[in-house]
Amino acid sequence: MTQLPLFDPKQVPVFQVDRHLEAVPAQHLTPVALQARFAHPPVWQPELVRERQFLDRAPEQAAVLIGIVMRDEPTVLLTQRPSHMSTHPGQIAFAGGKRDEGDADAVATALREAQEEVGLEAHHVQVLGTLPEYVTGSSFHVTPVVALISPQMTLHLNSHEVADAFEVPLAFLMNPAHHRWHRFEYEGVSREWLSIPYQDGETLRFVWGATAGMLRNFYRFLRA
Repeated sequence: MTQLPLFDPKQVPVFQVDRHLEAVPAQHLTPVALQARFAHPPVWQPELVRERQFLDRAPEQAAVLIGIVMRDEPTVLLTQRPSHMSTHPGQIAFAGGKRDEGDADAVATALREAQEEVGLEAHHVQVLGTLPEYVTGSSFHVTPVVALISPQMTLHLNSHEVADAFEVPLAFLMNPAHHRWHRFEYEGVSREWLSIPYQDGETLRFVWGATAGMLRNFYRFLRA
């Protein structure tokens, strides 16, 4: 297996927009409601669990932080990777990364990586729980760690790992009317992925791939 050719995911045609699915109600997106959902999780199944592999490499464990900033309108903290990164350059992602030997578990990995990447201190974070593992096409087995973040937090970006950090309203991300499906064919193999474009002032934040896939699973968890 080899690396996919370089392409602009924003230019790949959209074949479906999920306007037929209901959004998560606003009252289910409050900190109290999210705490209750993780305290008593429903019976549910993730929709997206494994991408088509495109790199021939040994699997690696990783974790990311789906951090929900507790503003009057809750938001999700996202980052943009620098263009020089060896994997997924320039993409929008959650803070997170590979598990270190010293990490006790996925939560420890996510918190450590968030501190290293954006300077998020653990005392500003209240972990709610985890979502099922998501396997990327580059062979990362990623555990999403969902947490509440105090709006009093301050960020200090590590420019070697993060080009930008920003927030997107949770209600926007949990509305499938903004979830778009793309299809890309290369050497006879068809690959599909989700995107969730968000117009942030004059900047288009194009959330796609694994990040959008994990957000979709979070949507399924909250709608179950």
